[in-house]
Amino acid sequence: MKSLKKKRRIQVVALAAVALVLSTALIGYAMRDGINFFRSPSQVLAEPPAASEVFRIGGLVEEGSLLRGQGETVRFAVTDGGATVPVHFTGVLPDLFDENQGMVGTGRYVNGVFEATEILAKHDESYMPKEVVDALKEQGVYKAPDADDAVPES
Repeated sequence: MKSLKKKRRIQVVALAAVALVLSTALIGYAMRDGINFFRSPSQVLAEPPAASEVFRIGGLVEEGSLLRGQGETVRFAVTDGGATVPVHFTGVLPDLFDENQGMVGTGRYVNGVFEATEILAKHDESYMPKEVVDALKEQGVYKAPDADDAVPES
C-alpha cells in the first residue's frame, strides 16, 4: 500500500512539473512579439537592427525636420544629440507632438529609415520617458525642466 501512495505522489509531482514547463513555454511563445526593446538614435546607427525586428526609438524631434505629406503621412527626424534617424509615419500624431519635443516611436528600421507604426509624445510640459532622458544625458544634451515649469505634486 505504501508503494502505491509513493507511485501516485511521484505521478502527481511529474504531471505538475510537465504542466509548469508547458505553461511557461506557452507564455514565452505568446509574449515574443509583445516585447519591444528601446534604442536611442546613436544605438540604432551604431548597430542597425534587422529589418524584421520591431523596437522603440526615442529622442527629440529635430527642429526643421517635420514634413507633412498628403493625408496622414509625416516625415521627421529623431535625434539624441549624437545621431539622427529619419522617421516615416502614416497615421494621426498625438496633439502634443512637435519639433524639439520628446517622442517615442515603435516600428522597424528599414533601408536607413525608421518606419513607425506608433508615435507617443510627452503628455505635459515636464514629462519625458526615462529611456529618452537617459539617452539624451548620455549624449550630453539633456536640459532639465525649469523649476517654474514643473508640475506640483498633489
